[in-house]
Amino acid sequence: MVLSICLASSLRPALVALRRAAPRQHRGLSTPPGPGHTLNLGGIFPPLTTPFSPTQEVDYAQLEGNVRHYASIPFRGLVVLGSNGEYPYLAPRERLEVVGCVRRALPRDRLLLAGSGCESTQATIELTVSMAEAGADMALVVTPCYYRGAMTSAALVQHYTEVADASPIPVVLYSVPANTSLDLPLEAVLALAQHPNIVGIKDSGGDITRMGLMVHKTRQEDFQVLAGSAGFLLASYALGASGGVCALANVLGAPLCQLDRLCREGRWQEARDLQHRLIEPNTAVTRRFGIPGLKKAMEWFGYYGGPCRAPLAPLSPPEVEELRGTFSANGWL
Repeated sequence: MVLSICLASSLRPALVALRRAAPRQHRGLSTPPGPGHTLNLGGIFPPLTTPFSPTQEVDYAQLEGNVRHYASIPFRGLVVLGSNGEYPYLAPRERLEVVGCVRRALPRDRLLLAGSGCESTQATIELTVSMAEAGADMALVVTPCYYRGAMTSAALVQHYTEVADASPIPVVLYSVPANTSLDLPLEAVLALAQHPNIVGIKDSGGDITRMGLMVHKTRQEDFQVLAGSAGFLLASYALGASGGVCALANVLGAPLCQLDRLCREGRWQEARDLQHRLIEPNTAVTRRFGIPGLKKAMEWFGYYGGPCRAPLAPLSPPEVEELRGTFSANGWL
């Protein structure tokens, strides 16, 4: 592992040179074409759930089945080991096996982002290197939060800088204050956007003003903003976001890709009508019922949801009916 980290650090100058020399692309909607992106994140990424057997072991066969099912939907890629993947409940060995399983089943033209954020900088570097070796194309690194009172902008910039310096794959920042009670400060994001190996952020906070400022203030950088929820996807695109990492895409992947396409084609009235029908189902499988609700809804649309790992509990029968009613009322069931 130490050797891998040393190799990653020694390769950084070459990585920087390659990224600066690569053809530039830009798929933002509302910002003028400035410096583009070596790795284009434009599009929809479902943050995969982790399937468990009835005995709460990771069910790799069901995971592979879901991935192959998703291959028919025009996703830009997949995210594994995010919040919806029950990442904190997985052992280190399981995390790497999940990445390897998904990489083997995923078409090569789809990106694979893997969550590698840990509480310490050292552990995050080690896991990020391991994720790259297991087949991840990019690392999604959540903010360390256990000592959140000490996580100043300076501390977070130092953390992410050291991770990005050592990582053999590009890094995407991940701010999810609903789970961490810590919003990655805007000034830290703007500083980190200048790092040649930090290519974007998944922002799940839902503050559209903040997201718009990120797009505006980083328009001269090689940096992309991803909406962290389907509930504000259209608004994010209108302000220039590149794509979205949306839990609801595990269930309604095709409609979310349709929303992505409508926005890119400037068909805003159709996009607005579709966005309206996605807001309540999205709230139901995120804030209202969380991962148990998301997994239950997946089963209605032909995917394997299955149980969560304890202590997450399944929905009660009345909750299942409420969830089903939300999807039915919006025309999805």
